[in-house]
Amino acid sequence: MVAMAPGDAADGGWAAVTPEHGSSLEPEECSMEPSAMPEEEMPPSVAPSPAGCQLFGYVGIEAVLDQMKIKTMKTGFEFNIMVVGQSGLGKSTMVNTLFKSKVSRKASQPSQEERIPKTVQLQSVTHVIEEKGVKMKLTVTDTPGFGDQINNENCWDPIIKYINEQYERYLREEILITRKRKIPDTRVHGCVYFIPPTGHWLRPLDLEFMRRLSKIVNVVPVIAKADTLTLEERAEFKQQIQADLKTHAISVYPQEDFDQDPDDRVLNDRIREKIPFAVVGADQEHQVNGKRVLGRKTKWGIIEVENPAHCEFPLLRDLLIRSHLQDLKDITHNVHYESYRVRRLNESNRPALSPLNGLPGKAEGSSDL
Repeated sequence: MVAMAPGDAADGGWAAVTPEHGSSLEPEECSMEPSAMPEEEMPPSVAPSPAGCQLFGYVGIEAVLDQMKIKTMKTGFEFNIMVVGQSGLGKSTMVNTLFKSKVSRKASQPSQEERIPKTVQLQSVTHVIEEKGVKMKLTVTDTPGFGDQINNENCWDPIIKYINEQYERYLREEILITRKRKIPDTRVHGCVYFIPPTGHWLRPLDLEFMRRLSKIVNVVPVIAKADTLTLEERAEFKQQIQADLKTHAISVYPQEDFDQDPDDRVLNDRIREKIPFAVVGADQEHQVNGKRVLGRKTKWGIIEVENPAHCEFPLLRDLLIRSHLQDLKDITHNVHYESYRVRRLNESNRPALSPLNGLPGKAEGSSDL
């Protein structure tokens, strides 16, 4: 008599267990010998599907998606974005256009007089946006003062410090013995870098910033105020930027090294061909052919922001929100934050975690985590 018992995980199925005096079956065989059971009692033969064992009936696995959807709609999710660029490139307008609401720093502080700060200052504004029952806690971090000085040496240092501080804050919560059920996530998931529409090439400031920041955060470069360039100038400028990024080995989002699926690679290859996106921002609607469209009015006509023939704003919106928002968060957690976490925990002379609160104790020659 042959009995069936669960096989090892490596077998991926069931294994046959036989008495010492009986015969044995190969582990991958899921049927029984005719002699072990009368012919009329043999179960129908079911060939395993390519993806795994074939189901005999409805189990309800697909209901997991509904559970995840319901939970997400109740709790919402967090998305943190940073915008970097010189003053006057339309960063605030672009953010408002992306989320179709007044979420930028300037929109939240309309009474304050805008002055160019002497140093780079980071200012964050948080809003809760709800659409069709889905809530998103959106944090927009602006960087007024970046690139506006005569001497812009090391102007990226405050930005790098801020990004690392958010990693540090998350790490401190993560290493606690008694952790919160949901750790507040203030880590920057994406950094949109606004390139001035010079029409020539990237400045040393642009190259150095993206070279440094692309190692710790997802950088998405865009050509700001693309309506100041002709279509020919825009195409030539984009090709020059792509060549500069390749020459200086700067990997912007979506990074080719992180493509895990063939379908993702095909989609991301198409996106990489379009980067940097040539965008135009607008927060006013105009009448065009009997329809209200979002755009900018010029003496030549109306530039429709969401018209792919006019600019590439729809591509940027789809990348940041509709197709790659979760991927931005995943790469932030699994790649950039993980690199920071490993580096911090592997620093020399690290003390053991405190048994009381999980925080590392102070040791001679060591710094606080």
